[in-house]
Amino acid sequence: MASAPTARVDTIVLIHGLWMTPRSWERWVDRYAAKGFRVLAPAWPGMEAEVEALREDPTPIAQQRVTDVVDHYEGIIRALPRPPIVMGHSFGGLFTQLLLDRGLGAAGVGIHPAQIKGVLKLPFSTLRSGFSILRSPANRHRAIPFTADDFHYAFGNNLSRADSDAAWERYAVPAAGHLFFEAAFANLDPNAATKVDTHRSDRAPLLLLAGGADHVVPPSVVSANAQLYRPSRAVTAYHEFPGRSHFVGGEPGWEQEADYALDWAVEMANTMSPTVVSEAPRR
Repeated sequence: MASAPTARVDTIVLIHGLWMTPRSWERWVDRYAAKGFRVLAPAWPGMEAEVEALREDPTPIAQQRVTDVVDHYEGIIRALPRPPIVMGHSFGGLFTQLLLDRGLGAAGVGIHPAQIKGVLKLPFSTLRSGFSILRSPANRHRAIPFTADDFHYAFGNNLSRADSDAAWERYAVPAAGHLFFEAAFANLDPNAATKVDTHRSDRAPLLLLAGGADHVVPPSVVSANAQLYRPSRAVTAYHEFPGRSHFVGGEPGWEQEADYALDWAVEMANTMSPTVVSEAPRR
């Protein structure tokens, strides 16, 4: 099935994750644009510079906060003529869930998403992936460098070391320590910025994708995230791709995951989305 734009949904908003910039979406942007979609891949606020510039001066990264980032994307989405498909990777997948909770989007896809508040158990590989940040409380106020070794464990574990290093050089930037701490310790904060109303039934359909070889967000985390939505009557789906790592932007075979996400989102946006169906012309 090759999805194409329709009268109800013709725009896709892609949200990058921690350690990344919009450059990480370059293959997905080209693939979706070739199918006729308008594809937007905006940076987190203040992170519009290229990878090389952000490595040189990561000050804008250190300033990131969950609510500020979500507010930024809300403004972009509300300015569009009709609700888009919203897709986010890693922390972008967390932001996607927060945006749907605000009543935005025609359909949402969290691609190996960071956990919302309520996921109680984080496996060793998740903690190992974020150890460069979590090892010091002072990192809450810093942008933490992501070394080639860090990248190879967290993103490039399905790549040769040479290919992993090349991907690190092209895509990786330091991480926002404050934002990472917000998610990691959300269950201790009654006003956590990552809290989602998992009971609401009037949101857009949501798909959560997991990778069987993902060290950052293993399937157990994504599955637990999906289970939190059980009280809702809105569509929530979960799908695992065996053997896939966290590097969905460029790992060989990424096209399979990209196409699955798009096909699902287009079908749901056209048939199940309250934000789109309610705007359809009356007959």
